[in-house]
Amino acid sequence: MTHEIQQENVFRINDLVKTYQMGEVSVSALRGISLDIHPGEFLVILGHSGSGKSTLLNIIGGLDTPTTGTVQYEDHNLGEFTETELTHYRRKHIGFIFQFYNLMPNLTAKENVEMATEISDDPMPALDALELVGLASRAGHFPSQLSGGEQQRVAIARAIAKRPRVLFCDEPTGALDIATGKIVLEVLQDVNKKMGTTLLVITHNAAIAEIADRVIHMRDGHVSEIEVNDEPKTLDDVVW
Repeated sequence: MTHEIQQENVFRINDLVKTYQMGEVSVSALRGISLDIHPGEFLVILGHSGSGKSTLLNIIGGLDTPTTGTVQYEDHNLGEFTETELTHYRRKHIGFIFQFYNLMPNLTAKENVEMATEISDDPMPALDALELVGLASRAGHFPSQLSGGEQQRVAIARAIAKRPRVLFCDEPTGALDIATGKIVLEVLQDVNKKMGTTLLVITHNAAIAEIADRVIHMRDGHVSEIEVNDEPKTLDDVVW
């Protein structure tokens, strides 16, 4: 392994079911998912569009609720949280990175990061977060003055400035070319290794799975396979 993972649980997910009602039709997005997630691991959730991976991430992240089943975060059952407690959980404990960067266009890179530090109890200085993603020199630039890859790195800086225990990444390289995507993945690896942040990356790109500690394969709302990489590949060793 590239770094030590403590074998306890950040999350314990038990028999998670999510059914959406679309008119008279019921659509099953998750069909009984059970999964443990360990501190400090780099976990990839791999599956085609419609496999349920985004639904799973949204429920673990407190953005959606299951139809049945439980999500345990440390010693807490998310299903028992009030709306106020869920908001606190999202603000204080986790960070989100999406395919599209969701930066405020009228704010500089530094000001975008500071939006997150204002709601944190123990924030990282915005410039330190930008330094971690290699963009301290671009702190005064607006999103329109940054490339797509740079905007995604600002989004990562904004997420990690809260010092979250867990970072959820939904197709973080989906809008980027291969070379730029590799730069973004390198930043995420650094966050995982240097800060000990548990990293959950959902993707349909099988190449990304080769750099993870574990890969959760999803199909039709089920976990079809769990793959352990005893020696995750480096980015340079992955064939893209």
